[in-house]
Amino acid sequence: MNTAIAQRLALLHQRIAAAEAEAGRPPGSVQLLAVSKTQNAARVREALAAGQRVFAENYVQEALDKMAALHEAGVLSWHFIGPIQSNKTRPLAEHFDWIHSIDRLKIAQRLNDQRPTERPPLNVLIEVNVSGEDSKAGAAPADVPALAAAIAALPRLCLRGLMCIPAPASGLDQQRLPFRQLRELRDALLASGHATCTELSMGMSADFPAAILEGATLIRVGTDVFGPRQ
Repeated sequence: MNTAIAQRLALLHQRIAAAEAEAGRPPGSVQLLAVSKTQNAARVREALAAGQRVFAENYVQEALDKMAALHEAGVLSWHFIGPIQSNKTRPLAEHFDWIHSIDRLKIAQRLNDQRPTERPPLNVLIEVNVSGEDSKAGAAPADVPALAAAIAALPRLCLRGLMCIPAPASGLDQQRLPFRQLRELRDALLASGHATCTELSMGMSADFPAAILEGATLIRVGTDVFGPRQ
């Protein structure tokens, strides 16, 4: 299917492969999450037809509506990347495969308690405020080890790694700095015994090559998949 979304996905995979090669990483070491917030089910279906199976959403009800509309599409992987309100944890625990934006223990405990027992443990990442911005969510870097230890003790969650949304930066070198900080935090968790903590969710349309150079395993791309937001 030679749609605009299919063309953008093909170009994006070429750019991801080039960044993997530049970083000396094996092909396929980076997974693309198509950020489908504000996109309707028909446009998600276009991405599906082009081979994309992993989608990231920011808004709970919008995501649930899309899941219902696409239920016949086969096995898709749904990741939640937006801010989490305490009163919205149940649908997240029940319907998503991954949660990227845990920044406090209260939210992790609610997700753990509300995860259905018939589903596998929920894959979760700690969001880290690497740029120290007051306007951004995320745990402070110094608080990550204690939060990771507490989450790792919750049986219905599986701590898979870290996520960040750094402040915009111009130039590859400046873009790489916060991603390097997140990788070093993740490496410290691995060294301290968090064996499942292998993932780095970092990099978006404007900066994913820098993130891949610093070890990103999951990149969250919306504009370069679906085009400029309407």
